[in-house]
Amino acid sequence: MKTADPALPRAGWRAVPGSVWALGFVSMLMDISSEMIHALLPIYMVTVLGTSVLAVGLIEGVANATASMAKVFSGALSDRFGRRKLMAALGYGLAAVTKPVFPLAGTLDWLVGARFVDRIGKGIRGAPRDALVADATPPELRGTAYGLRQALDMAGAVAGPLLAIGLMWLTANHFQTVFWVAVLPAFLAVGVLLLFVREPKQPVVASSRPGPPLSRAALAHLGTAYWWVAGIGVLSSLARFSEAFLILRGSETGLSPMWAPLVPVLMAAAFTLSAYPAGALSDRVSRVTVLALGMGALIAADLVMAFVPGLAGLAIGVVLWGLHMGFTQGVFSALIADSAPAELRGTAFGVFHLLTGLALLLASVTAGTLWDAWGYRGTFLCGASFAVLTLLGLATLRRRSFFPSRGE
Repeated sequence: MKTADPALPRAGWRAVPGSVWALGFVSMLMDISSEMIHALLPIYMVTVLGTSVLAVGLIEGVANATASMAKVFSGALSDRFGRRKLMAALGYGLAAVTKPVFPLAGTLDWLVGARFVDRIGKGIRGAPRDALVADATPPELRGTAYGLRQALDMAGAVAGPLLAIGLMWLTANHFQTVFWVAVLPAFLAVGVLLLFVREPKQPVVASSRPGPPLSRAALAHLGTAYWWVAGIGVLSSLARFSEAFLILRGSETGLSPMWAPLVPVLMAAAFTLSAYPAGALSDRVSRVTVLALGMGALIAADLVMAFVPGLAGLAIGVVLWGLHMGFTQGVFSALIADSAPAELRGTAFGVFHLLTGLALLLASVTAGTLWDAWGYRGTFLCGASFAVLTLLGLATLRRRSFFPSRGE
């Protein structure tokens, strides 16, 4: 019987490479900036610029779809040229230069353009950044590293809306002031990336495979284990529709619009507090086991949302949803890094983000259709059903022994 490395509990977060810490703070700072703007942007577009709610939805849908497409190509290019930091810097830089447009824009066209470029930047940086974490981290610490980066990222998602609420109160709802303050952490994030993130001393050699970066041969070389993980990731995304439905569920319970932003803040707080412990646990036991715990939390969240009334039921369901995110998102990243060939990690992360992003879009459309037809219970019970299917997929993955337990 294998035993876990006794050094791991003593090392923990102290053993995580400095570049991974830096990438975590880069994510946190950019999330603070982005969430300060995005928490207010839909209201600003509708109440100040007179945009329709339908237009807001279409703009967001196109922007996020663009980000998913960009992730595939940026990941593949980072494999081809072996310049992951450069690609990440380009993505974060594009996001930063769009931030001053939001307080300066006087028409919807400028805001749409800035939002579009911002999402392109998000897409460009995502896969190379995730691959860079794997390049810089020993295999036995990958779960810890991804959990730490995810926790810092979500700390920004908590702080951003809270700062926006506080500044709106201090400035008597002056949107432009809040948007200008949001510019500062965006450029600070780029500075931290350039100064403190280092490529590995012996970086992964750029892919020498002939043909285009996203060729059929390259995708086939990702391997069976990778495609199993990607398939299960798609199933889990079908179970996890947009968090906007948590806000809608809050409205059903009588939560006033003024307090609605606290729903994603509570979810993000649970995500933040659980991501690092879950990642560290996955370094000591099977990552599949940790994912199964996360899917169990999602099933519980769906059932609570469907059947437990009142604000107490809402709060419990939102916390369970956040715990599900903490126990799955970083661990999926670690599994992708474990299963993909080193020279194709960027491609692997890009394809995974694209597939799960499309699945999340489909899940959200389905959730909305079910809500209109049968109410919120239909939506959350459908999510629970897909979560059960994901658990069955994880059980199959365990039987195939692609990823042996670290604690057995």
